[in-house]
Amino acid sequence: MIRRAKPEDLETILQIYADARDFMSANGNPGQWAEGYPGQALVEDDLRKEQLYVYETEEGIGAVFVYFEGVEPNYEIIREGVWLNEKPYGVLHRIAVAQQGKGIASICLNWCFQNCENLRGDTHEKNKSMQRLFDKNGFRKCGIICVEDGTERIAYQKTKEPNQGRREGNLE
Repeated sequence: MIRRAKPEDLETILQIYADARDFMSANGNPGQWAEGYPGQALVEDDLRKEQLYVYETEEGIGAVFVYFEGVEPNYEIIREGVWLNEKPYGVLHRIAVAQQGKGIASICLNWCFQNCENLRGDTHEKNKSMQRLFDKNGFRKCGIICVEDGTERIAYQKTKEPNQGRREGNLE
């Protein structure tokens, strides 16, 4: 079951993010979530904005992610490609699962897509797990965006439009 996160989930969420940092570091991506990102202040801000969600299993929280509908400032400029369309969109950020290999991340992506059939996300070039997840779930590479710290991310989008809204200039 996917639900909005609650303040009492904070400790578990922070642990899931810490475990995800360890996983990324051990799998060739030590820089994406360096220095404790996402930290407690950011997670608390996501809670306040009511954009932090958890996937709850019988064993407890199985995943955490940010989802919102609206403008993502980092998506205003895209290089080496174009977005599939310029229609209103949903955004997926900071997804982390408590247990790898159970399909939980795909469930979360599909939930987001069911809520907004024009969905964008991004990931670090070294985050091969997230790239595979996007590809497996029908997202298309659209180009390169920059995040607040100036580092680049691969931009992805999935839309319900025929042909995925293919526009000239996409990476694939």
